[in-house]
Parts: sequence; C-alpha cells; structure tokens
Amino acid sequence: MPELPEVETTRQGLLPRLQGRTLKHVVVRNPHLRWPVPDELEARLAGLKLGSLARRGKYLLFDFGSVTQIVHLGMSGSLRFAASDEPAALHDHVDWLFDDGTTLRLRDPRRFGAVLLTDDAANHPLLAHLGPEPLTPAFDAAYLHAQCQRRSVAIKQVIMDAQVVVGVGNIYASESLFHAGIRPATAARRLSRPACTRLVTAIRQVLGVAIAAGGSSLRDYVASDGELGYFQLQTRVYDREGQPCKVCNTPIRRITQGHRSSFYCPVCQR
Repeated sequence: MPELPEVETTRQGLLPRLQGRTLKHVVVRNPHLRWPVPDELEARLAGLKLGSLARRGKYLLFDFGSVTQIVHLGMSGSLRFAASDEPAALHDHVDWLFDDGTTLRLRDPRRFGAVLLTDDAANHPLLAHLGPEPLTPAFDAAYLHAQCQRRSVAIKQVIMDAQVVVGVGNIYASESLFHAGIRPATAARRLSRPACTRLVTAIRQVLGVAIAAGGSSLRDYVASDGELGYFQLQTRVYDREGQPCKVCNTPIRRITQGHRSSFYCPVCQR
C-alpha cells in the first residue's frame, strides 16, 4: 500500500512537469473506485491551470485555484506519465491530458483509490481530522509523549494511527521502532519522554531515507516515471523473520498486531 514516502515521491515526480500546465481533457474509463469519480470531474477542471501539488498524509492535493482535486492511491494505485500513443491497460482508470501533450494516468488494480473534488480541502472529511505531518515541527517529542500518555495500546498501533501522525505505514513503523530501540508491542503509556524523543527522531530519519530511495515497491507501486522504489532493500527488521539482525546477529522475530506483521530484534529493542 503506498504510504507517505511513496506518495511524496510521486508528488515530487509530478510537480515539475505539471505545475503551471493547463488541463485540457479528462478521460474516465472506470468511475467505480473506492468512491465514485465525480461526474463533473472534466466539466469543473478542463481549462484550469494547476497552481500547485501538495500532499496531506497519503492524499495528493491538485490545486486548480477554484477547485482542488484529491487523489488517493488506495492499496495498489500509482500515478505515472504515459506516452500519448500508449494504449490504456485493463486497470488504467483515469487519464488527465494537459496542454503540452503530457498524459497523467491512474492505474489502480484493486480500485481502492479515489479521485474527488472539493472547494475546501482543509475541511474535507477525509483531511480535517488528520494528525500532524511527521516531518514538520508539529510532530515532536512533547506531542508524541502527550498522545502516548492517554493510550494503553501498543506503540506501533499509535504511530500508525493517522489521527496521531500521518503516513507512518507498517514497514516504516517497524523500522522506526527498531532504530529507536523500542519493541512494537510496548504499551504506549509506558514510553518515557526520552523514548519519545528517540522515536520521533527515528520516524523522521526512516521516512527521509525512504523518500530518498523512492519509497518501497513491495507489490504494485511505481513512481511517476515508472521506476521502482528500493527502500525495501535497506530494511533492518521488516520482512526479515529468522534472519540475523544487522547489528547484533540475533534472529529477527515476527508477531501479529492488528492483522499486520510486526518485526523486531529481541536484543536491540528492549
């Protein structure tokens, strides 16, 4: 599932080619995504210039001035540039054609993604209650410690809660907890302020490295240029059950939390 690094990598790849370009035409082949693609998508967007492309959590916000288009990649979606003569494949559901001939294409095999319109992005129901961005000053040790003190659930579940902090998906939560030396099943309220400081630092570092690596291509994700991300080649614990820890050689363990696999080193994460 594309998480913050994959969505941010997508945003960075799209922005240079699309910013300032005028949208000429939209082709919707299959409107049946997680929510129906609005019937008025082309009527409201055609002829408008893209002013900016931002990211909020895992949502991409295409600012066309009078209206904002929200795109979510769902479980398996990707946005990439397609050649003008490239035929659409089975799972290519939406094309955006710009005035310079650029075609942006949404591919979403499982159709859990979304293409929506809003006149007020900040107060849209999907965005209004999201937590702070992990790479901003709003997400600091004091904030995380305060959030943890009111929760008895496992710390991994807390940092994956989008209302606490956005964009920390399963792979990045496991990696961040390793770098912070915290076991994923530790009760959040047991974390000290220094532990929260370590965890905030680790989350920022892991996400920063993942963005630089182009995200993780575990299943269907590709960047806007069609290239794979390679952060999964750098993981310390994720998906390495039974393999030796890269720090202490102890076999990595796996547990299940909330129907997801968590990986940790029993020595490095005490």
